[in-house]
Amino acid sequence: MFIQTETTPNPASLKFLPGREVLVEGSADFRDAQAAVISPLARRLFEIDGVVGVFLGDEFISVTKAEGLEWHHLKPAILGTIMEHFMAGLPVIDAGAELESTAGSETDSDVVRQIRELIETRVRPAVAQDGGDIIFNRFEDGVVFLTMRGSCSGCPSSTATLKSGIENMLRHYVPEVVEVRQV
Repeated sequence: MFIQTETTPNPASLKFLPGREVLVEGSADFRDAQAAVISPLARRLFEIDGVVGVFLGDEFISVTKAEGLEWHHLKPAILGTIMEHFMAGLPVIDAGAELESTAGSETDSDVVRQIRELIETRVRPAVAQDGGDIIFNRFEDGVVFLTMRGSCSGCPSSTATLKSGIENMLRHYVPEVVEVRQV
């Protein structure tokens, strides 16, 4: 098994590509070991000293390290853990565990449906390339509230991504949007 790695715009996060499906659908963001209770893979990664975040995407795993540590010290242990996990055929998420849904509701307004569609089709695929995810939280009084996950969470360029990229795009396509804020 060959696992590729890619840097992300967030220097504290590294993207690992195992060359196989990680999650069938959705994503999972674990900010600490306690939150990783539903993921055998994330639990194993949190056993590595210095791992402070694990994000699981469709075909990648983003790992966030503690401040002050160097990737060349952590990377071999992370690669070994991911390889052992997949080679043993272990599940990434426990059977029966449910991930947070990003699906809309039948009661969503036309504006919210349009915002959700733009985020799903244009924003999420782009940020997944950088090892992260952006989830729609709510729309109130012209403000779109988004949750940053994976390598996007805590990224130095996330504010620029929100304001220069996502906010401008949403304002262009959805006139009711006046601002985008991070939750």
